[in-house]
Amino acid sequence: MAEVLAEERKLLEVKNLKKYFPVKAGILRKTVAYVKAVDGVSFHINEGETLGLVGESGCGKSTTGHTILRLLEATGGEVIFDGKDILSLNKREMREARKDMQIIFQDPYASLNPRMTIGEIIAEPLIIHKLARNKEERREKVAWLMESVGLAADHMNRFPHEFSGGQRQRIGIARALAVNPRLIIADEPVSALDVSIQAQVINLLQDLQKKFSLTYLFIAHDLSVVKHISDRIGVMYLGKIVELADKDELFNNPLHPYTKALLSAIPIPDPEYKKERIILKGDVPNPVNPPQGCPFHPRCPMAKDICKQVAPELKDYGNGHFASCHLLEE
Repeated sequence: MAEVLAEERKLLEVKNLKKYFPVKAGILRKTVAYVKAVDGVSFHINEGETLGLVGESGCGKSTTGHTILRLLEATGGEVIFDGKDILSLNKREMREARKDMQIIFQDPYASLNPRMTIGEIIAEPLIIHKLARNKEERREKVAWLMESVGLAADHMNRFPHEFSGGQRQRIGIARALAVNPRLIIADEPVSALDVSIQAQVINLLQDLQKKFSLTYLFIAHDLSVVKHISDRIGVMYLGKIVELADKDELFNNPLHPYTKALLSAIPIPDPEYKKERIILKGDVPNPVNPPQGCPFHPRCPMAKDICKQVAPELKDYGNGHFASCHLLEE
């Protein structure tokens, strides 16, 4: 995890980001509605910091990460990286910017080309961005990258199916590091791994952050994992950020009812410790037709009339603790 920075500097700033997917119907495939996967998300990440992004499956957290990198084109908003608006860059400029912004995908089985050797997979970014003068230099860099993530360099001629899930994720990390990025978006990088392997990969990411001065957007649905690696945590629900705070502040003093429900679900390794569990009723609303007002009000046990009519704003309630809830205004 990043040390406390003497002078905080915003590396990434996301402003009112939106990503809508059209829903088509009929013979003519006309657009009849939109899935509002990301609906007005705003946050920033300081250089050298790790921001965790959590929420239920389908809340839009992975779509947010992919849209920031323009793996998906945004419907609206701004993505400012090191002073540049990423969404306004042309194809050539975006290709150059990708050297500074990389991603670690969720599925280590699907994210590696089975027809390429490990050496070829890690070397591909070096070839695309012309970061090695010749084949020998490229091979040396691949060997160094493999050793940096805990893999044996003499395995570079093997194929992905010859490695375990944890080893494959290390290969994905090495590929992301190949272009010497400044920002890495880790899209649920340990969710497909065994619990014992998860800890190894998390510790590896922390070591690499210190070694290479990396900045992370760490996307996950496991709050205990996110707390371990993050400096600040943002909680998403139905395409919106409902709470954002320092990790200790969020765990010790959650403000939003949804955050409280998520925290109550974290298991405590003590059979004698009794913790009140908040059980949410119903399912997450359809993002094609989100509820009016607060998106959480159909499941909120404390919802009032205003919650059903007016969408709350994300406000600062002190010490950089942001939340969007009408109940906090009382």
